[in-house]
This record gives sequence, structure tokens and C-alpha cells, in this order.
Amino acid sequence: MRQHNLETGFDERIRGLVRNAPWWMTSLVIHAVAAVILAAIPFSTARAEPMVALEATAPDAIEPIDDEEPPAVDKLPIEEPTDVADVQEITPTEDTDDISDETFGDVGDASGPFSGPSDGTAIGLGGPAGGGRGKGGRRTQRGSVRGSRKEQIAVDWGLKWLADHQDVGSDGKWDADDFMKHDPPEDKCDGSGGQLYDVGLTGLSLLAFLGAGYTDRGSKRENKYAKNVRKGLRYLMQSQAEDGVFGTRATHSFMYNHAIATLAMCEAFWMTGNPRYKKPAQEGLNFLAMARNPYMAWRYEPRGGENDTSVTAWCVMALKSGKFANLEVDPSAFDGARQWIDKMTDPNFGQVGYNFPGGSSSRPEGKQDRFPAEKSQSMTAAGILTRIFLGEDPRKSEMIKKGAKLCLGLTPTWNPDDGSIDMYYWYYATLALYQVGGKSWKTWNEAMKTAIVDNQHAQGSGTREGSWDPIGCWGDDGGRIYSTATMVMCLEIYYRYDRVFGAR
Repeated sequence: MRQHNLETGFDERIRGLVRNAPWWMTSLVIHAVAAVILAAIPFSTARAEPMVALEATAPDAIEPIDDEEPPAVDKLPIEEPTDVADVQEITPTEDTDDISDETFGDVGDASGPFSGPSDGTAIGLGGPAGGGRGKGGRRTQRGSVRGSRKEQIAVDWGLKWLADHQDVGSDGKWDADDFMKHDPPEDKCDGSGGQLYDVGLTGLSLLAFLGAGYTDRGSKRENKYAKNVRKGLRYLMQSQAEDGVFGTRATHSFMYNHAIATLAMCEAFWMTGNPRYKKPAQEGLNFLAMARNPYMAWRYEPRGGENDTSVTAWCVMALKSGKFANLEVDPSAFDGARQWIDKMTDPNFGQVGYNFPGGSSSRPEGKQDRFPAEKSQSMTAAGILTRIFLGEDPRKSEMIKKGAKLCLGLTPTWNPDDGSIDMYYWYYATLALYQVGGKSWKTWNEAMKTAIVDNQHAQGSGTREGSWDPIGCWGDDGGRIYSTATMVMCLEIYYRYDRVFGAR
């Protein structure tokens, strides 16, 4: 509450009280003033106006999603764009789940997340799909829907499968190794993942919903997945430790879980402006800043002295999303990431190594023969995307052009027998080559659509309907949740992202 001194005028006092009063008190004051004014008007001089009959229609009822009390959050100011009305402070009500968009103002625009200048300084990830926050809109910055009807249906089926296999009735997570507990006994899904990856897989699933424009709010008619998104975000917040880490450190690759969860939380905050997501997003970013090796990048342990391209790429995505949401980000982290990618890139061919210059992409331990490293360019794709996020123009960069050529030599094919299915690679290369644009994107896109859409479990396939089999090289770790969320995000590329440098 603002402090007023004794010299403050009566008018200013009234304005201050109204500005800081709850909505019901403001309404009471306005009605009281109106009553006084009306009482002072001589009815004999008031001119009679004809009565106009208005047909009122009741607004759509907004159904409360759940009755669970939201976790306590600090009062957090919203960092609004400069063209939005100033919002001083918002105090969550007893259940902020049902607060409308108007309460928080219009945080962020409805264009693609890459709507910054060509130098890449405002590049971010995720965001509303142009059709409005929380309504599943899929329109681009130019107002046209991209992607065929077939791909849109595939996304819808994938999201439905994810929603049906979330622990929405309990803690809200996507359970990596026991998601099939929601299936009927006579038709249980297969494809369990590692039990320590619940946080990361929940983050991936949320990114799939957010990427299609579904947030945590809106009526059930407008947003059938509001409860799924809200419960998933709540799970991530409840999993966050005091030092900002999302989830447990019990797995040696917990940095993947944390970076993906931070990315999802930043994206949710940017899309909704809901202050309950600001603090966990910022604390997640703070941990990333602390965990980075001095003057370089990231790997499995905070400041462990080792770096790798895979973890670094996820951390960069989270940081860029946080920057786009006007959260505090360490600018030196981008310099360190750029140095690492430069160090890992073969200057002659553009191949990016995992933790060795120009080396091959990483493979699961013990599965190198089944999934040969030469069948993937996942680290090259991650390196291309990181360069673009850091402001490197794909139309001018020789390293990006060379890397794109390598990726086009390994376009997606759904062949379970030759070890070429690498959904992690497909995801990064889809993001990267979409940014490259032109013939490179057209070539990749055609192969990607065939490999992904044609191999989704179709209608009539029982509890697998809408999902993808986790038969890629990382399928045993992530399971069916990972494969489905990742493939959905590939198919969302048409309306989720805009191009940074305008390539077509």
C-alpha cells in the first residue's frame, strides 16, 4: 500500500484508495457516489428517455478446475511491456486458478516468440500461438495457419494421449515409469521410462501443451487442458528445492530435468503473466547461472569443470526464454555458451561434437552398436540452434550452412532396424532447420512429416492411440511420454515459432 503524507489532497487520497482497494470495495464506492449524484438531480427537470429492452445473454460459466489450495507465493510485480498499462502489485486471491486474464494485464504479445530484432537480442522460446493465450490458437504472426490438417490432427491426438496419462488426480506429474496405471487392466500401454525423469518429462509435456497455446486458464469450453497445465506446473513448483533446483539430484543427469523444467516455467510465466510462476522461474534461472562453469558452459554437475553440448543447449533455451519473459539472466552465460559451441565445431565440415571438437553425437551407454553415432547429427543440430539463439544469422554463417548440410544428409526415416530413429535429433534439427529456412527446411520438413505423422498410433489402437512408440535411441530412458511429447513439439513448429532472421 502506498504511503500518503498529510499534505496529500483529498482527490489524491480518493484516487489512491480506489487504486489499492479490492474490486468489491471499488464497486461499492462507485455505486455510492453515483447514488449521491442521482439524489441531487431534480426529478422535475430530468428529461425522460425511452426505455430500451435489452436481451441479456449469460456469459459462459467458467468452471473451477480444482478445489486444491494453490501454494503460497510472494507478492510479485509483473514486468509488463512498456505499451501496457502499469500494474503495481497483484495479491493472489484464495484461488488464483480462476483469475481471468484481465487481472494480470496483457503480458507479452500474440506473435511468435522470435519476434525480436535480427541481432537476436530478444529471442525467446515458446509462447502463445497467436490465437490467444489459453485457447489453443495456432496462428502465426501473419495470421495464417501453417501445417496441414493432418499434422494438426496428429498434435491433437498426441496432446489427448498425454492428458489421459497424467497424474492429474494426484500430484499432477507425468509418471515416467508408471503412466500406464491410468489404463484399463485389459489394455495397458507399454513404454515405461526411467523413474528419475518425472520432472524432466513433466516439463516436456507442459511444453507440448504450451506450444499449442494451452495455458492454465480459461473456461473448459475455451481450454480443455487448463487443469492439465495448471497441475503440471504446480507439480514442478512443489518439486523445487530451496536452491532453485527442480527435482532431485539423485540422477547424474539431473541438469536435464532442471533445465527443461525451468524452460517450461519461464514459458508459462511469459504466456500468462501469472506472478505465481515468476519466482520459481527466476530461481530456476539463478541456479543455471550458478551451475555454469566459469567462462564456459554446463554439464552434469554444477561447476564440475566439464561441459557438453547437449546440456548446454537446453540451458541456453531456458535462459533465452527467461530473457524474453523479462526475467533476470546472466549475460555472460551466453558468451560462455558461444565459446563452447565454437570450440566443439569442426571448422571444415561444421559438425559439432558432444564433448570433443568435431566429434560424434552421444549414444546411450551399451547401445552404440544398436544406434550407431554416424546415424545422428543431434549435436550439430543443437549447435546450429544455439548459434541462432545467440544472434548468428543462418543466411551469413558458414558454420550454420555446413551444419545444415550435414543434417540434410540424415533426414528422418522411421526404420526400427537400422538404428537411425533418434527423436532427440529430430527435435533439435526441426527447430534448427526451420530457422535456416529455404530449401533446407523444405527438404527436412517433408521427410519429418512422413516419418512422424505416418507412424503415430492411429484411432482404434486402444490406449496407445495418439502416441509414438519409444523405439529411438533414448526411448528406454524417456519412454512413451518422452517420444510423444517430443514428436508433438516437432509438429508444432509451424505455429509455435517465428523465424528470427526472416528466412523462408
